[in-house]
Amino acid sequence: MTSHLPIYIGQLKKSPLGDLWVAISEKGLVAIEWDDAKDEFDLYLTHRLKRACIIDQRRTSIPLQQLNEYLRGRRTEFTIRIDWDSLRPFQRAALKHVYAIPYGETRTYGEIAHEMKRPHAARAVGRANATNPMPLVIPCHRVIGTDGKLHGYGGGEGLKTKEWLLKMEGAVIA
Repeated sequence: MTSHLPIYIGQLKKSPLGDLWVAISEKGLVAIEWDDAKDEFDLYLTHRLKRACIIDQRRTSIPLQQLNEYLRGRRTEFTIRIDWDSLRPFQRAALKHVYAIPYGETRTYGEIAHEMKRPHAARAVGRANATNPMPLVIPCHRVIGTDGKLHGYGGGEGLKTKEWLLKMEGAVIA
C-alpha cells in the first residue's frame, strides 16, 4: 500500500565521513545515504517506497543532529524511531538483530543467523546487511566475517569507512 504522506529528506554537511542524506517518514527513519550515492537514495525512496520526497531540514533535524553527534564521538546510541515497515520480512528480522549490537562490539554474520534461529542463513544475513537502507543507525559496520576480518561495506569509501567506524567505537578488529 502506498502512503499519500511524503518522505522528508535532509542533509548533514561536512561530517567526518562527508555529506550524508537522511529520509524520514511519519513513523521514523527510512534511509541514510552518502552524498555521492544521492541518485540511488532518490531511486530507493521514489521507486521502492513510492512516496513523494520533500527536502525539510527542520523535520529531519533530530536524526541529522544524532548522526553528527555519533560521527564526532559524542553519542553511542541513537534514540530516533525507525520505520521498520519499509523493510522486507527477512531483512527486517536480520537488521533488528544488527540494530541490537552494542556500540563498540561486533558480531559475525553466522552469529546473527544463529540468533535468528536460522543457522544456515549467514549469507542471507550478509545480503540483508548489504541492502541496509539505514547504515550507521542500523550498525551493519559492526558485522564482520567468521574469520574476524572486515568483509564488505557499501557506504562511503567501503572497508576503509567500516574500519574507521569500528576504530572510532573502540571495537577490537583483526
